[in-house]
Amino acid sequence: MHPNIHIPDAFIEQIRQIMPDHLDMDEFIAICKTPLRRSIRVNTLKISVEDFLARVADKGWHLTPVPWCETGFWITRDDEDSVSLGNTAEHMAGLFYIQEASSMMPVTALLKDNDALDCVLDMASAPGSKTTQIASAMKNRGALVANELAASRIKVLHSNLQRCGVYNAALTHFDGCVFGSWAPESFDSILLDAPCSGEGAIRKDDDAMENWSLQSVEDIAAVQRNLIVSGFQALKPGGVMVYSTCTLNLSENQGVCRHLKETFGDAVEFESLADLFDGADKALTEEGFLHVYPQIYDSEGFFVARIRKLAAVESPAIKKRKGKFPFAQANTKDAEAVATSIKQDLDLVIPEGSDIWLRDKEVWLFPSQLRDLIKEIRFQRIGIKLAEQHKKGYRWQHEAVMTLAKGNESTVVAFTSEQAKEWFMGRDIRPEDLSGKGEVIVTYRDYPIGIGKWVGNRIKNGLPRELVRDTNLFDI
Repeated sequence: MHPNIHIPDAFIEQIRQIMPDHLDMDEFIAICKTPLRRSIRVNTLKISVEDFLARVADKGWHLTPVPWCETGFWITRDDEDSVSLGNTAEHMAGLFYIQEASSMMPVTALLKDNDALDCVLDMASAPGSKTTQIASAMKNRGALVANELAASRIKVLHSNLQRCGVYNAALTHFDGCVFGSWAPESFDSILLDAPCSGEGAIRKDDDAMENWSLQSVEDIAAVQRNLIVSGFQALKPGGVMVYSTCTLNLSENQGVCRHLKETFGDAVEFESLADLFDGADKALTEEGFLHVYPQIYDSEGFFVARIRKLAAVESPAIKKRKGKFPFAQANTKDAEAVATSIKQDLDLVIPEGSDIWLRDKEVWLFPSQLRDLIKEIRFQRIGIKLAEQHKKGYRWQHEAVMTLAKGNESTVVAFTSEQAKEWFMGRDIRPEDLSGKGEVIVTYRDYPIGIGKWVGNRIKNGLPRELVRDTNLFDI
């Protein structure tokens, strides 16, 4: 961050008018011109926090706990100039997610004292930081619908879900405003991390304020009001919705929540976040929202509101044109054949709460909890692709290993550091004094990194082309 970065005068004046008396304006301006601390979140679908800390203890990584997320840490590294965080072995194996600390707060607010996680909607998901955080809490149980409007970001979202071992998610590609009418009162819990003007992101994005104006703020707030109404309509009575943004003005934050209350009256209850974590009171508003100015926690600016739906509300009636669903659920015989084969070939087990579905020669694993919603919503992608059928059986997929394997299967071949780097560069591996046949799960330091196949004395690389890296990889 350049200390001379331009911050619009109108923005400064807006903040001056709304900032609480106990906060200092000079501190706000100063911190907006300083770099943002790097932070990560341990992915407990793959590894416990305890095991992760033990794994990186010898790497020169210095980790400071994030107060509002028990799996989150601020990080500094001795090797940060030589290897990017995204090119470390732990990141590529899905053991952690690079996520700004403040952005962990909305999911913490959604999960607090919340056991209603059978069917969850993330209305604006990409690139997947909060989606994977929710999935970790769900432990791959139930169903997680991850929506993203921008087509260009769907691929990144899917890649992050796959890397982190998420198999209970389904992707949709809609304007979030459709959920209230297409799936009224269908979700136990909903996260709406709304698209916003990004005023709180100035510390990590020099261009965050380039197109900012008071008019653009009002235009975005109008979009957010429609989104929060739709989300509330899609929420089951008794359920919880969290509304969040990475911006600071009142129009996109308190104003949007106030609009929801004005629209649905007593059906809307704002639940205080005063006890979400130690120190939450420093950012608490009169309504019980968290309005996080960046100097409070040395973080991004953020806003978080937790909303309870106390009664059913009306949703607009529409005629659906969903199109033909190209999958068919496997019958008992075919499902058992898949389960038997993946056990024999890779020593993997089809998880409970999942169904086998077929499309042509493809074999897919869908979360069982989605059976009813499949009839209501057009999905871009559901679950994971397990295999492609061929004459001699099944050709198992990379994502099947990355989501289902634990690293202790009988079919594992463990790689050295040099072999793992070669693997991530898309090359075949010739282990010394070792040969075999069929497909294998390949691991590095006990964690799966992909699927390979014995061809003579070499393991043929099964890494998808888009995941191949060619430079600046990890050392150990």
